[in-house]
Amino acid sequence: MKKLVIFFLSIIFIISCDQLDPPVKKSKTGICHKAGSQYYDQTKNFKKFTTIEDCIKSGGRLPKRR
Repeated sequence: MKKLVIFFLSIIFIISCDQLDPPVKKSKTGICHKAGSQYYDQTKNFKKFTTIEDCIKSGGRLPKRR
């Protein structure tokens, strides 16, 4: 029983962590948006990154306007 409870709590934790906004989003058009930037909240289809440098290294670019 204890293992079952731990399993379900682990699943809930993983799901809740996945829903947190990442520090950097790379849009499907390849633009890297940092948290707090102009279009960050509007970017819905994205790949998650922990740093802007990692996003750029993956082929992304900074927005033309900051």
